[in-house]
Amino acid sequence: MTSPISSLLVANRGEIAVRIFRTARDLGLATVAVHSDPDADALHVRAADAAVRLPGAAPADTYLRGDLVIKAALAAGADAVHPGYGFLSENADFARQVQDSGLTWIGPPPEAIEAMASKTRAKELMRAAGVPLLDPVDPATATPADLPLLLKAAAGGGGRGMRVVRDLDSLKEALHAASAEAVSAFGDGEVFAEPYVERGRHVEVQILADAHGTVWALGTRDCSLQRRHQKVIEEAPAPGLPDTLRESLHTAAVAAARAVSYRGAGTVEFLVTADGRPYFLEMNTRLQVEHPVTEAVFGLDLVALQLRVAEGAALPLTPPQPTGHAVEARLYAEDPAQDWRPQTGVLHTLDIPGQVRVDTGFTGGDTVGIHYDPMLAKVVAHAPTRAEAVRALAHALAGARIHGLTTNRELLVGSLRHPEFGAAQLDTGFYDRHLAALTETTPDAGTAALAAALAEAAPAPDAPLAARLGGWRNVRSQPQTRRYTSAGTEYEVQYHPVDHPGVRVLSAERHLVTLEVDGIRRMFHVKRNSNNTEVYVDSALGAHTLTPVPRFPDPQDRTEPGSLLAPMPGTVVRVADGLAPGSHVTAGQPLLWLEAMKMEHRILAPASGTLTALHAVTGQQVEFGALLAVVQEEPQP
Repeated sequence: MTSPISSLLVANRGEIAVRIFRTARDLGLATVAVHSDPDADALHVRAADAAVRLPGAAPADTYLRGDLVIKAALAAGADAVHPGYGFLSENADFARQVQDSGLTWIGPPPEAIEAMASKTRAKELMRAAGVPLLDPVDPATATPADLPLLLKAAAGGGGRGMRVVRDLDSLKEALHAASAEAVSAFGDGEVFAEPYVERGRHVEVQILADAHGTVWALGTRDCSLQRRHQKVIEEAPAPGLPDTLRESLHTAAVAAARAVSYRGAGTVEFLVTADGRPYFLEMNTRLQVEHPVTEAVFGLDLVALQLRVAEGAALPLTPPQPTGHAVEARLYAEDPAQDWRPQTGVLHTLDIPGQVRVDTGFTGGDTVGIHYDPMLAKVVAHAPTRAEAVRALAHALAGARIHGLTTNRELLVGSLRHPEFGAAQLDTGFYDRHLAALTETTPDAGTAALAAALAEAAPAPDAPLAARLGGWRNVRSQPQTRRYTSAGTEYEVQYHPVDHPGVRVLSAERHLVTLEVDGIRRMFHVKRNSNNTEVYVDSALGAHTLTPVPRFPDPQDRTEPGSLLAPMPGTVVRVADGLAPGSHVTAGQPLLWLEAMKMEHRILAPASGTLTALHAVTGQQVEFGALLAVVQEEPQP
């Protein structure tokens, strides 16, 4: 029998490390964090009893260095390692090295990880176990009848190395791009193809197994709302599944676990077609990002159960009965309207109200950097019914104060309140159909700008009495003027302290302005960042980020027409073959590939013409706004 665990190292970062430490503390375990140099002051480091530095910044030099992680565990006196998710969590060699070092591995046997590590080999095992599968397609012999195809990296997940191919002419380039991304993400360029199912549902089953032959199927989750093949909103149980389908998914998941002598927590993922046929996708041999919805519905702590199973404890023969419904939304620092572009910078405020669970790796004042996934938090609501859980989650997100970075918060709220989602009409094409409508310009910021100007004019609470009284003389004078920009629109506010057309000022303080707008009382919470370059206004009318316009702005630097600037900090991972100054390019042609925060972004030619300058090279790290290339547009006939 395995020895009891007394000290736990988490070989991960961010919200999952913080979440695991929370359970470890509840169980009386000492905790050890590891961190890269950019993460030296991160929340997961502050949450641990001890921390060990992994020198460097890039994951390949830090969190993916299994030898350094094991060395850190031994140096800090830990006797167990929990991998979280991502990084080394599904690395069989790392699991073996942990065990060979005399440490307890909080995960499945290395052999099970190995068996499921390659999606192609995993499917062979599942076929032998009787689990339903989509038939693979050989890209070399694909015909128009095989389209559309989905290309997938054999060695990984999370949407990396995935491409949808709808015409054979683009298949070769898509294979090359998918393989290159797979090499970058997983060190393995193997890619396979299978039919792409339009409007399919992504449904998965949480399993938990012990070393004594018991395997639990802990219900279903629906994870169909995805961007770039990465999940955005998840819920448990998957709504609208017939009992027969639900039972067949449970049976197939248990069969998959038994086929590899599984132990610990894992997830078996399925694609369910519009006519209700399930097909095995993959098995994730680790804890999933969305595990909190299963915990909420079953009243379990899956991390605590992982630890107990690793210590050799036996599970009860049957799991507890589920109750209610849970929904989780992933809050990302990204701009969905700009091709999901990740955001970096200081997160000044992160405050999410309501009776919801918030798993996060950040607090106000923390910096979101370029090296890691841009997820800020997971927000989970649990209620007796699906409608109540969805409503509670949308309300909490709508009322959140998130300052300093563009996020997908408005998209999440709009998704949760969308009629299709409310009716549980779920499929992986949701954002293909509705993204444009869900990312329309935010509501008019004019009233928010007025509130910001009034707050700016309000005397400080510690100002002399004369100043505080003088600011609110009921005497007309020339109006004050303030100008702000929000979402590309400029607002000029002319105001008297107590007189505004259609608006009555009820009170105005530095951080709270109460207005009566068209007969309705509204409260506006106002906050400025530390250097007064942005003003954040939150109310029931929406959240607005306002940039004060200087009265005497400095001349702006101008860039040469056709300049391609880095849309974010990142690393140039690829330059188009043969691209050099003097090359002819066509509008929309991919010229460069930039990787930032685990996502790859294409830099496209803005017009047809000649490449007159190329400043980017593969492997180069670039800052936001760096000049990458220049395209001189060809004259129009």
